[in-house]
Formats: sequence, C-alpha cells, structure tokens
Amino acid sequence: MHRSKVAGVGSFLPEKVLTNHDLEKMVETSHDWIVQRTGIERRHVIADGDGTSDMCVRAAQRALEDAKISVDQLDLIIVATLSGDYKMPATACLVQSKLGAKNIMAFDLNAACSGFVYSLHIADQFIKTGVYKNILIVGAETLTRMMNYQDRETCILFGDGAGAFVITRADESDKNVVMTSHTHAEGSLYDLLWVPAGGALEPYNAETATNGRGFMRMKGKEIFKNATRAMASCCNEALEATATKVSDLDWIVPHQANLRITEAVSNYFDFPMDKIISSVHETGNTSAASIPIAFDMAYRDGRIKRGQLIMLTAFGAGLTSGSALLRF
Repeated sequence: MHRSKVAGVGSFLPEKVLTNHDLEKMVETSHDWIVQRTGIERRHVIADGDGTSDMCVRAAQRALEDAKISVDQLDLIIVATLSGDYKMPATACLVQSKLGAKNIMAFDLNAACSGFVYSLHIADQFIKTGVYKNILIVGAETLTRMMNYQDRETCILFGDGAGAFVITRADESDKNVVMTSHTHAEGSLYDLLWVPAGGALEPYNAETATNGRGFMRMKGKEIFKNATRAMASCCNEALEATATKVSDLDWIVPHQANLRITEAVSNYFDFPMDKIISSVHETGNTSAASIPIAFDMAYRDGRIKRGQLIMLTAFGAGLTSGSALLRF
C-alpha cells in the first residue's frame, strides 16, 4: 500500500478587511464584546466580482508552486465548500478550468467546517489504493455574502478565504507522510447549526428571504459543547492509531471557529496554547478554509517546519468532525 504526503501548501485572503469596529456601525455589538467572546478582531471580505472559485485558484497556484508540481500532473481536484459559486456545476469544475487542468476528475465536498479534513481523508485513500498520484484539495468559503447582518450571534464570526494542499504519493523512504486520518458525522444533531431554507426541501423564495430561514441558525452553547468533545475524541483516535502521545506533537492546527473552542482543546489535552496554531483573530471563522489558511500562515512565517509532527482537527455542521495526523 502506498502512503501520501503533503507536498505543498498555499492560501489566499482577500485584501478587503471588515473589522469589529466596522461591525459596530452595522449591528448592536462592540469590539470588546466580540474579542471577549470569540478572539476575533477582523475578517477578510471577498472582492466584488470574485467568487469562491477565484480564491480557490489563487490558493491552489501557491500550493502547486510550493509543491513544485505543474497543473498537468494533477489527477484530481477536491473543493471543500458550503458557499460555491453556483448550485451547479461544482466549484471544483470551475477551478479545474481556471487552472487549466484537462480532463481530470473534480468534485465538491460539503462537510462544512470539517470539509478540509474530510477532503484530506479522501485524498489519502485515493493515493493509498494507487488510484491517483497527485491530488489538489482546497478549502474555500465566501461566507460574508451569506450572513444576516442583523444577527450579531453569527455575523461577527465569519470571513472569506481559501487554503490548499497538494497531496502526492510518497516515496517508500519518505518519513514525512500522512500517518492517519479519521472522519465522523452525527446527523441527529443537524439542526444545531444549519440554514433551514435554500435547499430542495424548502426552496429559497420571497417568503424565506424575509423570515430569516434563508440565513444561518446556530445554537452556540450546544455547538461549543459538541465541538470540544468531538475534536478531542478525533484527536485521541489518531493518537491511539499511531501509538503517539500528545506530548510528541509539535503543533495542533484546529478549525478556527473561535478562541474559546481552541482554549478548550488546549485545556483538555493540557497542551500549551503557544503550540496551537491560531489565526482566528485575523481571519475569523472561514469554515472549510480555516485549517489550510492557518497552516499556511504558520508555514510561511517559519513556525511550521518540514519534518514536524502535526495534528489537524475540525468540527462543523452536520454535525461532522475529523482529525489527521501527519509528519510534514
């Protein structure tokens, strides 16, 4: 059986920034209240005329450059997103076209904030079984266009951006590999975080546009409790599968939901906060994009280095969760 590795990483954040002070002018909130509750200070906003696929392409190009792999060498593109350009076709197909990749498989995956870990898990399986050699996975979201800016519980949280990994087949002698990955779902809790209208069951129309059912709804306390439990469980699963101790880890890169959840993971494992990658103050919650963006930021500034042992972990709507342990 083959093994996979992370050959390259890249990310993209739009230039426009929406600060907490900007939000003070839009909704009943304050900078101090947002920081105290979430740790978020600002979030990035996609440029007018751009779509999720455009951010995907920019992040992908940087990851391909880092991996020293050409577009022509790709076998598969997976885009993790809940905010694609269109209902159909898949955003991954648009990314394929814009990158110039020819005649390869491309599909979207919606596991909300767990989407990138889900994508890594799937890419790892394709490579392990020998089906593909080079896979591009991208997490990307345009969430600022989906927010109800009268709901301060949700509109303060989310931002736009994209992050990408190039996953390739490792050489037999290569020690820097994806060691294990695990994904789960608990669909009975779907309505803790959801958008009631907009699907085939309750189509988006004039009524749902005004009654609020076309916007995100979240039960924050329940989400916090389940997120902490699920991410801890997934991390333990990866540690047990590889006979690894949490003290062996160089970094944990969690989904950047909010600082409180990150602190809860730190406390659960008695793992120092300064060894947990956090970008939420700068990016807000970018859902499926948050892990690769945070990873790439830490890689580019020199914190994350090749050869280090790194745990990725996520939790999202569905409810979904996942973890991946890799030596980078």
